[in-house]
Amino acid sequence: MKLLLNNNNRNIIGPHLKAARLKNNLTQQQLSAKLETMAVYIDRASISKIEQQKRIVTDYELLALCEILKVNPVCLLGLESNS
Repeated sequence: MKLLLNNNNRNIIGPHLKAARLKNNLTQQQLSAKLETMAVYIDRASISKIEQQKRIVTDYELLALCEILKVNPVCLLGLESNS
């Protein structure tokens, strides 16, 4: 598999995360608060960095985001549509 990080992006979920968050009518701050109730601590600024592909995302963060946004992990990974 070819290295995907050759353009300085730190993740591949950023644009898909933003689309799913907006589809759920959540602000970055609201998403951060929902994550905190699951003991996943990502502040609003870090969510912004994830959406801009400037911050890595751990596996447990990915799963928490998927649970809150009600999407499958492959959707956030860009492997299927989130509609």
